[in-house]
Amino acid sequence: MKKIPLSRVFLNEELREAALHALNSGSYILAKECEAFEEELADYIGTKHAVLCSSWTGGGFLLHRAMGLKAGDEILVPSHTAFPTIEPMIHFGAKPVFIDIDETYCLNVDLLEASITLRTVGILPVHLYGHPANLDRIFEIARKHDLWVIEDCAQAHGARFKTNRVGSMAVAGAFSFFPSKNLTVMGDGGCITTNDAALADDLRMLRNHGRKSKHIHEVVGYNLRFNEIQAAIGRVELRYIDKLNEHRRRVAARYTERLSNVVKTPPEKEWAHAVYHMYVIRTERRDELVKHLQSKGIGTGIHYPVANHQQPAITKIYSDLPRLPKTESAVKEILSLPMYGELPLENVDYVCDTILEFFGR
Repeated sequence: MKKIPLSRVFLNEELREAALHALNSGSYILAKECEAFEEELADYIGTKHAVLCSSWTGGGFLLHRAMGLKAGDEILVPSHTAFPTIEPMIHFGAKPVFIDIDETYCLNVDLLEASITLRTVGILPVHLYGHPANLDRIFEIARKHDLWVIEDCAQAHGARFKTNRVGSMAVAGAFSFFPSKNLTVMGDGGCITTNDAALADDLRMLRNHGRKSKHIHEVVGYNLRFNEIQAAIGRVELRYIDKLNEHRRRVAARYTERLSNVVKTPPEKEWAHAVYHMYVIRTERRDELVKHLQSKGIGTGIHYPVANHQQPAITKIYSDLPRLPKTESAVKEILSLPMYGELPLENVDYVCDTILEFFGR
């Protein structure tokens, strides 16, 4: 029986050598490798600055702090996203105002304006599964109502909205590194991209105990720093990411070609260049299909089985949570199929054959 994991990290000898070189350098936190990785990330995304941090969650927290988020503020955000999208704002006493999804699983821009109140300060769209949200409409609404926009790019390294890479168009973009991501750094990590030099300076200061020099602390900050070994790994991965992303797109095309008549496959808008962090299908027989795939050695995932507006941590805080029918329907049917940058197409065909077998096709 084949064993096909849901995801697998990209690893080669160049990555091993880079990690060993950093290990032998004697410098381990925010030194030359981190500085170079920040420059290369900014150049790749298309911004003037990139600020490494310990995780997306840590970076989001620093970003909200630097931008002056305060208790009582409201942020428009999809409920269908990883919980860390909303964690930092809640720590500041701000309220996530949950928006339902469209067919791409990103927030439905047609529902934004009706959710804006006098307390709304920003919009936090999520480029979920590697597909960009509709940024033209989001920016149009943000300008009209004087709101900031932060792009959640945690699952969209290298994705493009029209001709621009995600993370380059808003006041800031927030990226996540993790072993299943398109850019892994072999562990936890994060990055904020921005064209605002003052914001970048504040983020660098806040991530490192509020200091600009070793012994002078300008403000009370945090320890949310990045390390040299993962930066060295990330620099190598950055040179391969476009090649790996294009293979993800080939995998997605094969899935769509073979499965579109038996399950609901993910759409790709004409203005989007998706990078398929996940390939997510929908079927009312999701749980039965999972068992069948597992019996054939095929790994699957559900991203995410419980929407954020239904999470116990949220329902304990807020009593005026909305009904989000499209989100609530989707979480009962979505299923993530194996997807990574070196997934053999013959394995994709095995997954498709197994699904077609399940549906009697």
